[in-house]
Amino acid sequence: MAKKSISRKKLVRTIIQILISVTALCIVLVKTDTDKLLETIRTANPWYLVLAFVVFNISKILNALRLNRFFRAVGLHLKELYNLQLYYLGMFYNMFLPGGIGGDGYKIYILKKNHSMKMVNVFNAVFWDRVAGVFALVFLTAIFLIPSTFAELHVKYVPAVYGILILCYPLSWLLTRLLYKRFKSIFLVTAGESILIQAAQAVSAWFILLALAIPSHHIDYLAIFLVSTVAVVLPITVGGAGAREITFFYLLKHLGLDPNSGVALSLIFFAISAVSALTGMFLQGRSGGKHEESQKFEVEKSDRNLTTG
Repeated sequence: MAKKSISRKKLVRTIIQILISVTALCIVLVKTDTDKLLETIRTANPWYLVLAFVVFNISKILNALRLNRFFRAVGLHLKELYNLQLYYLGMFYNMFLPGGIGGDGYKIYILKKNHSMKMVNVFNAVFWDRVAGVFALVFLTAIFLIPSTFAELHVKYVPAVYGILILCYPLSWLLTRLLYKRFKSIFLVTAGESILIQAAQAVSAWFILLALAIPSHHIDYLAIFLVSTVAVVLPITVGGAGAREITFFYLLKHLGLDPNSGVALSLIFFAISAVSALTGMFLQGRSGGKHEESQKFEVEKSDRNLTTG
């Protein structure tokens, strides 16, 4: 009975996510000039798109390396190649299987099941990896907002943005000391990696801007891109579909800029994310079986009794 209730909740959550994504996309497509939007995408420079794809995947490789650093901090030592395979498989689950176990949930399940790790330790590593990414995202968003048109239009909020910029990482360090003492020793390196990851995604978006031949206001577009990433992080849409597009549409309208180019950027970025995530589908068989993992990947674990914190 309990399993049926959980399945029903997952189904309801999936339906809600699909409805939100479809509604957001419909709003954007109805309000934009679809002919102009399609023409903008069709005439995009393919070489810049290739660079955007490469840099995006560099950010994902860096993200997998950061996550493995958190795993090692809790005593789980995975081969980098296996960890990368597991990471891309998690991307596939997040992008194409909404409402189910999810990418993070899948990784936690596999590592607990196949490597006899305490679930709380694996959860802490995966969760704090995400938190590190959010702090870097907030930090970079503040950096891009300060020189943007938003700062000119909303001068009274600029001191608050500086405050966020200054307090972001002291707060992150404090939370690490209070909640996850085991991660103190890797705080600086994972913070640096987190900034590089988010910066690489911004560079990927910048290459898309170049592909679309958008001549100016690049700082504004990148600031909106980072703000929209916050919306994508929230688990309310299918793989972030619709969330980034509607954020671009309304914020560009607010700045008096053409929303078609921003929506084109977000759609192309989503396509790059989806194509990259499809890699995980081909790795599913290689990352899920205990016997195959033990054959191909050596896993070393700490001998000491691990506890949280």
